[in-house]
Order: sequence, then structure tokens, then C-alpha cells
Amino acid sequence: MTLQAEVDTHDDFAQEWEAWHQTHEKKRADPHGFLAVTGLFWLTDEPTRVPGLPGLWSTGVDGPVVELGPGEALRFGETPISGRHGFGPIAERDGITVAFDGGVVEIAKRGGLDILRPRRADFPFLRSYDGTSVFTADPKWRIPARFVRFIAPRAIEVGAAVDSLAHVYDSPGYVEFEVDGETFRLLAFPGYAAGSLFVLFTDATSGVTTYKANRTVTIEVSDESDETVIDFNRAVNLPCAYTDFATCPLPPAENHLRIEVVAGEKTPTARVEGVVSDAGIVPAASPTI
Repeated sequence: MTLQAEVDTHDDFAQEWEAWHQTHEKKRADPHGFLAVTGLFWLTDEPTRVPGLPGLWSTGVDGPVVELGPGEALRFGETPISGRHGFGPIAERDGITVAFDGGVVEIAKRGGLDILRPRRADFPFLRSYDGTSVFTADPKWRIPARFVRFIAPRAIEVGAAVDSLAHVYDSPGYVEFEVDGETFRLLAFPGYAAGSLFVLFTDATSGVTTYKANRTVTIEVSDESDETVIDFNRAVNLPCAYTDFATCPLPPAENHLRIEVVAGEKTPTARVEGVVSDAGIVPAASPTI
């Protein structure tokens, strides 16, 4: 390859990465995304009023329920909700979103518990967010890899950003790759899009220049081939790097890399701190935002 061809290839790589990163940052700063979450609340069988939301909220064997009083309303899509409304059982890591005057609320199940997370576009943390620092994109960290499939998926329990929770994922296998002649493996979990996996990991930069608890990177896979690529330039922070109102999974113990992965996103410069209460996690009196 000529010098000019190498320059052109590097420029194409940088432009492709920049377009991807801008799209990722735009999604993160969505008016109803994770940076807009104003609290994390556990539902119980006792009808309880949640700060900032209309109605009394509870849950049971039939799933979350809201009891709205006179003048109180919610909207599920274009459908208004009034009076007593049951949302039905919600599957683990699933959820629905309903609108209220001023924002939306996520109704979800995490770690076996039904939760509420209100989100407001006018939340100060979201309004002040100006992006996340990153390492300069480097083709060195776009690494050929091999997806090694298990005979059958293995249930892997991992911790969560919230101490009282745990997550269980069915791992279909691990991703194997080399850095400077040394072989590494990372357990993989099913991704959100068809034909994708994601890995949770820490490395020697964690807690130094990158977020201490976790980062994640998505990998594309195919039924026709075990060959793939792991691009650590696209390693990103999970919501728990930005807010205490997230229930993000932590990496399994075997997903700690002893090397420094000087690629992807760095530790955010600002974070929403929360205080644990009987109802859940609410903003600290003086949040770091």
C-alpha cells in the first residue's frame, strides 16, 4: 500500500468514526434519554405517590398499577389514561413509557423489581451536558476477532450499578482477539439488534482515565462465520457513568483486561449523584451536575 493510500484509508476510518460518534452523542442527549432521568423508584404493593408524577403507584402479581385522581392524567401513545390503570406484567429488561405533563416515565423491570424512572427534557443535568471526552480514534484498536460459540448458552449472573440488584444474561460464547501477540477473551451477551453481541469490560485504564465500573462495546456476528471485529474505538460508557439512577450491569470477573485499552470514551466530567431512600434513589441535595 502506498503512503497516500494509507493516509486515505486512515482518513476514511476517522471520518466513519466521527459520524458514528456524533450519532451516539445525539442519541445519548435525547430529551427523554438517560441524561433526563430525575429519579429511580421501586414499586411495592403499597400505593405510593412518586415525586413529580401524577397518581398513586403500586405493583403486584398483575404488574404495575396507577390510580389517578380527579384532574390527573397520563398518556400511553395517543391514548389518555385516567382512573385506575393496570399495565400488566413486565418482562425483565423490558419496559414501557407513558407521558405526563412535563415529561415521560419509564415503567420497567430490573433485577426482578418493577421500577419507575421519570424523565424530563428540562432536567438541569441534560441541559448542561456538553459531550464526553474520548481517546483519539486509532485503527490499531479495530481488532480482528473470533466468536467462539458455546454448545448451549450459559446463564451468567453479574452485579449491577445498584447494590441491591443483579442481572442474568444467557451468554452464547466469547470473543477472542490478540493485542501485541497476546490472546484475550471476553464473555459476550446477546445484543439489542439482530446479529449483534455486546461485551462489558474493564481494563487497566478503568478508574484512571476511563469509568471505573464498566464500558461496553458492540460486536457484529454472523451465523455463516466466526470471524468478526472488535472496535474498542467504539467502547462507550453505560448510563451508570452519568447517573445514580441507572441499573447497569457490571462486567463478569473474567472480563477484566490487564492491558490498557486507550480507546473509546473516557470518564465523564459530570455526574448526577443520588441518595437512597425507602422509595428508591432520589437526587442528592447538592447533585454533581
